[in-house]
Amino acid sequence: MRRRDVIMLLGGAAAATCSAAAHAQQPAIPVVGYLGAESPERMTLRLRAFLQGLGTTGYVEGRNVAIEYRWAEGRNDRLPALAADLVSREVSVIAAPGSLASALAAKAATSTIPVVFETGADPVAAGLVSSLNRPAGNITGVTSLNAEVGPKRLQLLHELLPAATAFALLVNPTNPRNTEASTRDLQAAARARRLELHVLRASTERELEEVFMTLAGQQRVGGLVIANETFFANRGEQLAALALRHAIPAVHQREFAAAGGLIGYGGDVTHSHGQAGAYVGRILKGEKPADLPVQQVTAVQLIINLKTAKALGLEVPLSLIARADEVIE
Repeated sequence: MRRRDVIMLLGGAAAATCSAAAHAQQPAIPVVGYLGAESPERMTLRLRAFLQGLGTTGYVEGRNVAIEYRWAEGRNDRLPALAADLVSREVSVIAAPGSLASALAAKAATSTIPVVFETGADPVAAGLVSSLNRPAGNITGVTSLNAEVGPKRLQLLHELLPAATAFALLVNPTNPRNTEASTRDLQAAARARRLELHVLRASTERELEEVFMTLAGQQRVGGLVIANETFFANRGEQLAALALRHAIPAVHQREFAAAGGLIGYGGDVTHSHGQAGAYVGRILKGEKPADLPVQQVTAVQLIINLKTAKALGLEVPLSLIARADEVIE
């Protein structure tokens, strides 16, 4: 082999070695595990808000961060296995937004990988964190007032229907901690007003149909309070249609009224999802969950759908309309 050919061969090998070394030195982009209790189709707006919040910290999916999605499709019993799968893939952070059941599954699956939750439940009472200001451990997140406003929703419904002596509460039995808290709070509020409270349960769309058929046959029940729960929150249009078809006055979170429900009362869940995304980004940048206090979304809105009230044959008191942040006519 000629001397010139040897030099070219060695030079090419050296260049290839340098290129490989440079490639090996490039840090792998972080991976976020997204543990969703529902399907991506039902979480479109909230997922968009989450990604926008993540973007405020400089992270863009597909550019400098990857996201592994796991969806339970409305089946809370699938969440533990999905969370365990994310842990086995050694993701950098697990995001569990929009569901207490998702957050609890993530917490149970790991004590080392950071977890960021977003829930309407009380995270201390639910056992997610020991303190809002000092969450400790590997978990923190965002909480809204959607669970705490349950008694207020009953009050609003009773103001609209002052002659009613009994109301119903709809809960999801596959989310037991949330069900227990919602039932306890609403029962206390009902007793304070000397009202009866009937607790109804549904975790499938077929069971939702059965619940409203049952309510339609119970003339003594004045109206329905729908508990804060991901399964219900993502079926606002279906719940609103069922309530109208069976002539059941109902109250749920704020998006429910926009979907055709009678009364919506609660916080902006898209805003809290955005905050959860920002917390994920901060953790990717090196902050520790234990040093990030649980954020509280305290703003709530009252929305009244007068079009639905008219269809139900209800006259909404002017005092209630005056307090509404939005009236749909």
